[in-house]
Amino acid sequence: MSEKTSVLLSDVTIKGNVIEKEKLMTDAKIEGDVSAEVLQTFEGSSIKGDINSSNTSIGGALKGNVKSDKIRIKSTADVEGNLNQKNLSIEDGAKLKIKAETY
Repeated sequence: MSEKTSVLLSDVTIKGNVIEKEKLMTDAKIEGDVSAEVLQTFEGSSIKGDINSSNTSIGGALKGNVKSDKIRIKSTADVEGNLNQKNLSIEDGAKLKIKAETY
């Protein structure tokens, strides 16, 4: 079975919730909650809403809460919100205003 990946490029703006069953890669502007099995955001991305995912990699701006088994915050990230995870890694240089809770 092949893994499907949805890609939202930087010229995309979404107002509303985004739900992807498998993998979502985004550099887009999203105002709404995002759900995906695997979520990867890049430097140009901006999400205002909550993230629910099994595996999350954040490289852009996020204002909202994250519930994910594994969260990786890249050096280009700017994150404000609550993180709820089993595993958290943060690269040097990331801008954070967070409260993190391990479950």
